[in-house]
Amino acid sequence: MPTNRLTQPKSLDDMLLYVLWQLQAAARRPVVRLCEAEFGITRREWRMLAQLADSEGMPSSALAERAALDRAQTSRAVSALVQKGLVVRTPRPGNRREVLLHLTERGRALYAALLPRVAAINQELLSVLSETEVATLDALVQRLRAQAERMVED
Repeated sequence: MPTNRLTQPKSLDDMLLYVLWQLQAAARRPVVRLCEAEFGITRREWRMLAQLADSEGMPSSALAERAALDRAQTSRAVSALVQKGLVVRTPRPGNRREVLLHLTERGRALYAALLPRVAAINQELLSVLSETEVATLDALVQRLRAQAERMVED
């Protein structure tokens, strides 16, 4: 079986996680510019808005898990979104000590305006691949994610 630099790394540049990090670092720059310059939010705040748009009414701990952030990062981002009038905290019915997070009308409008712009960046990134390659990439990423989750469980 032929060796591949990713399966037999000899340097940091040969390691899959570093290669993916480099891709993510380069590809996020247009998203960061868009979020910060045009919409006045950080990339992390964008991630929170997107998660809440998909599943409103979740506690901060669930949002942290879905956004793959620690609770302190999540708390700071949520506080910033509340200050910006994009998110509101409401007490959970039956347990007033726990609060649920909801997008405000302004938060929903910002999400609706930003989502197609971020999707266009995503499409531009993938434009160098054929439809078959995109489908293969998606399947491979899903398999790698499942393997990573199994490794965490072990």
